[in-house]
Amino acid sequence: MTGPAGSAPRRRSTRHLDPNKVVQTLAQLQARIEARFPESGLAAVCGDLALAGRTTELRARRLSRPFIALRLFVGLILLAAVAGEASVAMAIDWRQVLTNGVVPLAQGLESAVNLVILSGGAAWFLLTLETRWKRRRVRSALNELRAFAHVVDMHQLTKDPTVVLGGAHPTSASPKRAMTEFQLARYLDYCAEMLALISKLAALYGLRSLDTEIDQSVREIEGLTSDLGRKIWQKITILGELEEHGRQA
Repeated sequence: MTGPAGSAPRRRSTRHLDPNKVVQTLAQLQARIEARFPESGLAAVCGDLALAGRTTELRARRLSRPFIALRLFVGLILLAAVAGEASVAMAIDWRQVLTNGVVPLAQGLESAVNLVILSGGAAWFLLTLETRWKRRRVRSALNELRAFAHVVDMHQLTKDPTVVLGGAHPTSASPKRAMTEFQLARYLDYCAEMLALISKLAALYGLRSLDTEIDQSVREIEGLTSDLGRKIWQKITILGELEEHGRQA
């Protein structure tokens, strides 16, 4: 379908991270895990992560918008403060102050300067109120994603490819390892995908904010998921090497 005057159809930009695509990928990953490992803990975690993904999309869009009501409220307070200071300044008999000598004048100026400093501090507090409120909300959401990353890491922690392929004798305290080589490879791959998607959800907050502190927190989560994912891919590599060695033996 073409646009007006035979123009080419519009294409969605591929230069921006699409929140809908991230949510769809999470939902598809959840279905894949449930089909391969029904009623598993990893499937439940992915379901919770998919729900958090939909919440993240709404939160990121809402937090990227200005809070008009809060800005109007802050503006009214600042206008009232300026009007109050102006009325006080107009009520002072400056001729009498100037004729009473240097000391009263200095005291009056000191009081005026202190009032300006206090008013400026209050104005700065009010003007940054929206930023601090948004920062607190985003940090809470990012902490939730950070917790998801650690939960995923706990699920893959006992998935040791050397034990599965090496035929080691388990002890009474050893975790149950009933997966085949193929199942273990898929399980580890699902964990790596979940970590990558957690990183993408965190990036949605960073892309919609110009706050440097939020950007730093997003980078920390990206670094965490990258490090955890690297450990998983090392296991997948070891699994492939052991499997290849077993074929050659």
